[in-house]
Amino acid sequence: MASVAAYSVGATLRLAARHGAFSLGSNHQCSGWKSSVSYPVSQAWMGSRLIVQASKWGDTSLKASLADASLLAEERIIILVIGGGGREHALCYALNRSPSCDAVLCAPGNAGIAQSGDANCISDLDISNSDAVIAFCRKRGVGMVVVGPEAPLVAGLVNDLVKAEIPAFGPSSEAAALEGSKDFMKKLCDKYNIPTAQYCTFTDPVEAKQYVKDQGAPIVVKADGLAAGKGVVVAMSLDEAFEAIDSMLVQGSFGSAGSRVIIEEYLEGEEASFFALVDGENALPLESAQDHKRVGDGDVGPNTGGMGAYSPAPIVTEELKHIIMESIIIPTVKGMAAEGCKFVGVLYAGLMIEKKSGLPKLIEYNVRFGDPECQVLMMRLESDLAQVLLSACRGELRDVSLTWSPEMAMVVVMASQGYPGSYKKGTVIRNINKAEQVSPAVKIFHAGTALDGDGNLVAVGGRVLGITAKGKDIEEARERAYDAVDVVDWPEGFFRRDIGWRALKHKQTASY
Repeated sequence: MASVAAYSVGATLRLAARHGAFSLGSNHQCSGWKSSVSYPVSQAWMGSRLIVQASKWGDTSLKASLADASLLAEERIIILVIGGGGREHALCYALNRSPSCDAVLCAPGNAGIAQSGDANCISDLDISNSDAVIAFCRKRGVGMVVVGPEAPLVAGLVNDLVKAEIPAFGPSSEAAALEGSKDFMKKLCDKYNIPTAQYCTFTDPVEAKQYVKDQGAPIVVKADGLAAGKGVVVAMSLDEAFEAIDSMLVQGSFGSAGSRVIIEEYLEGEEASFFALVDGENALPLESAQDHKRVGDGDVGPNTGGMGAYSPAPIVTEELKHIIMESIIIPTVKGMAAEGCKFVGVLYAGLMIEKKSGLPKLIEYNVRFGDPECQVLMMRLESDLAQVLLSACRGELRDVSLTWSPEMAMVVVMASQGYPGSYKKGTVIRNINKAEQVSPAVKIFHAGTALDGDGNLVAVGGRVLGITAKGKDIEEARERAYDAVDVVDWPEGFFRRDIGWRALKHKQTASY
């Protein structure tokens, strides 16, 4: 078992703002990162007074090992999870196994979550209505709300819950701008010397195209706002970049989310996902994960929300984890506090480990658990998630340590034919229970499922199932996951056959 403690951000961080202004109003702005920047943030591995762990995989009676039992104080709470996708199912699964959780409610949830027994789904609660959510929490005695998706975060649900004195895990709408506006994130990086790709921001398509001509291809075009993971085009040619600019700025394909675009340099290297829990002042790193964004085998085709993932990611070594925390996560937490919007929640950093330097650069931030990365992380987590998230809400992460299974976890996403484009809804999925019985180490997380009039489980989303498995190594986890996938009877679904290939490649390289 691996145990990881929190990093303190109490140390002095030297700040250097190159453009001075931190507003979003300019028509375009260019910036880059200089490799000579130093990061004098001291890393503090805190002596943990709280260590919550499970005895072993499969043990549903989780045992809490406490050096200071008063921190738990026999507290058992009802938790409401907001959302209804695979990420939320994974959170419900982990919370349901937490000793300090009395019950898990999920709104709206989905049919698969309800059938799994991991949560009681509240399908008729309007999660876009803060007053309705607050009234429900008071009626049901909810002790903490965990907000899964980005949209309610950006809309300010956490702000309203906190005002109502209901503990909520997730950032305020102001802090959620880290994901809600890529321009905001880039300017934060620029102001607080966080390594990222060189970029320019545009609202004028003519200026944007001229910049692309000057820079050349390959180049990356991004919609500024939320676009359900589809607002990024890695253009390998000028024509492809021009088409993306026209789509966003002229045709309005992403609505207001694409009214401003960020054009940034193409970084060559290997992508990795890094997660940290944040309580406003302290950051607690989670285990690493790596996902597969492209729709097709061999990483071809358009980007998706993610077709599979595995944890840990071999590329994120302990040394690299320290660098990521000190050069990216800690300056972000410190910078957000300095800007007057302390960040509480999970920071999900999409990183590029550059081929030429071996060092990480920040590609983007998400302000919630990734999907499907959350699925593999929750499979490996052996701590009491409910107590950990409550500690984050209370600003007490400094005293928390996480315990993880040493095993590898992998998830294969099964999606509707046609995704990420248009797809047919209502196709019947069979043999789910049989697939989950392939191995005790297999768990199926539901993202886009419902029941039809005849009681059949049907697909109603693009990404529908997350077939997840653990194993002693990547080979065993992969074999178990694909064995389960092969049992699922869903002719209208598809999946990638090569999830985990990077981890296998790392292992083969390391063996020479």
